[in-house]
Amino acid sequence: MPTVIAHHDVKDKDHWLASPKREELFGPLGVTNIRTFVNPQNPTQVAVLMDVADMDAVMAAMQSKAAAEAMEYDGVLADTLVILVEA
Repeated sequence: MPTVIAHHDVKDKDHWLASPKREELFGPLGVTNIRTFVNPQNPTQVAVLMDVADMDAVMAAMQSKAAAEAMEYDGVLADTLVILVEA
């Protein structure tokens, strides 16, 4: 099960941290151990670290309307999203 890091910018760190959308989107896909991180020097830069059981399912979900809506709700600036997979 690879560990994945995704980092991106957000409009509002506190809103992003409080959002249930990560768990709602990724939980049913078998993603576990979701942890959030904030750059203390620039709190609009954030990251998630998570264990992914099925990368194909997660990457397909990231292309879905549900993912776009979750990112919009969370205030994610989608053009800043970078996904890194444990090698």
